[in-house]
Amino acid sequence: MKEFQYRVLELTSKIPRGKVTTYKEIARALGKPKAYRAVARALAENPYPIKIPCHRVVRSNGEIGGYAAGNRKKVKLLTCEGIEIKGNKVLLSKYMFKL
Repeated sequence: MKEFQYRVLELTSKIPRGKVTTYKEIARALGKPKAYRAVARALAENPYPIKIPCHRVVRSNGEIGGYAAGNRKKVKLLTCEGIEIKGNKVLLSKYMFKL
């Protein structure tokens, strides 16, 4: 595992149940604010999807974004954690977790 991916996964593991963060927020926290696509790629290769909750990472506009197990599964996991999703979006003002 590369250092960048390790750091992405480490930050992602800090997102509490019932909260989300964005790919851009993780990139910002890493000191690489324009690396949000690299963050998405690193999460797509998450070897520990149960332990490291990459389903809690969404796009900056609140859209669900991608998920290796499929977007339906991502929506199901988020709603099971109490996160409301309307129009395929999460209300970031309510559920955002800043790193």
